Amino acid sequence: MLIPFFYMLREGGMKTSVTELLTLHEALQAGLAGQSVDDFYFLARAALVKDESHLDRFDRIFGAYFKGVDDSLSDLMQDIPEEWLRRQAELSLSEEERALIESMGGFDELMKALQERLDEQDERHEGGNKWIGTAGTSPFGAYGFNPEGVRIGQEGSRNRSAVKVWDKREYRDLDDSVELGTRNIKVALRRLRKFAREGAADQLDLDDTIDKTARNAGLLDIRMIPERHNAVKVLLCLDIGGSMDDHVRICEEMFSAARSEFKHLEYFYFHNFVYENMWKDNRRRQSEKTSTLDITHKYASDYKLVFVGDATMSPYEIAYPGGSVEHWNEEAGAVWMQRLLRTYPKAIWLNPEPQARWDYTPSVKLVRDLMDDRMYPLTIAGLDDGIRSLR
Repeated sequence: MLIPFFYMLREGGMKTSVTELLTLHEALQAGLAGQSVDDFYFLARAALVKDESHLDRFDRIFGAYFKGVDDSLSDLMQDIPEEWLRRQAELSLSEEERALIESMGGFDELMKALQERLDEQDERHEGGNKWIGTAGTSPFGAYGFNPEGVRIGQEGSRNRSAVKVWDKREYRDLDDSVELGTRNIKVALRRLRKFAREGAADQLDLDDTIDKTARNAGLLDIRMIPERHNAVKVLLCLDIGGSMDDHVRICEEMFSAARSEFKHLEYFYFHNFVYENMWKDNRRRQSEKTSTLDITHKYASDYKLVFVGDATMSPYEIAYPGGSVEHWNEEAGAVWMQRLLRTYPKAIWLNPEPQARWDYTPSVKLVRDLMDDRMYPLTIAGLDDGIRSLR
């Protein structure tokens, strides 16, 4: 059973290795999953998934491979004829009608009643409040309503009241092809964090204390070390306004996640492309600008430079003096970009536009060329690849 499942995970894009498979096998031999499918699911997930961003992918592959298997229900479900669950009608009830329907009174009672129905039932049922079927108020079946039931054979949720549904996915947002949410960005940014010891020695070093005490024949020798701090420095430059208005939510999430993940974070805004000035406050961007040269002089080259923008503009804004849509720039934007990249060699550009559109936008190609092709889509997979290139 495990070997075909292992190959299905590999074919589905998981990076599960034989080592993880053997670990799962040993855990099963030790009886860690017992007789529970739920316990087996969590055990398999812990053993076989090495990357948090693949949890949703694992759920889908697990659900496809073990489709129809449910905790303590596997022997029951195989005896339910498909005809009993075929939809010919779907139940809709008012709130008053729903309030009159009572639950079975707990999981054990629900399972006991399901076994009794299987022993007694011999034909398809539609409607009603007892038998396994469709469009009724029975706790068992599909396309009906019960405040506490076992959903069987129904495609997707309707009332979100089923007690047992194997195909429920807990990590929908963590598929690496979806657009980012704040939590997902944090997961990806965490890969960049590097910790170093800084400041006064004010934390107990337990391992060293034990070692030194043992070497002193049991005489306690307490060893202290400085607290660990996030040592990564990030310079975040965000495109604002114009076509970026379509991506405000994603950029806000990116900004929020970055501020919570990095102790040493500096940020600036620009419009369309970088020139001689950037700014911190969009409401005062005309009066309170920061010279780009001052930025390069103030923040050392160990900062990681991250641009966030759709790179969608007139190519003149990048390649020509005076190309900016808002002011007359004495030097082309490309010149300023090259200065920034010389100061900060570890740099990436994150683009919220779908990658399929990039080849149809000349300005995107210009920016990619300036960035030495270090442009990544603003998805979990894209951010993950970008973070790797910054390390």
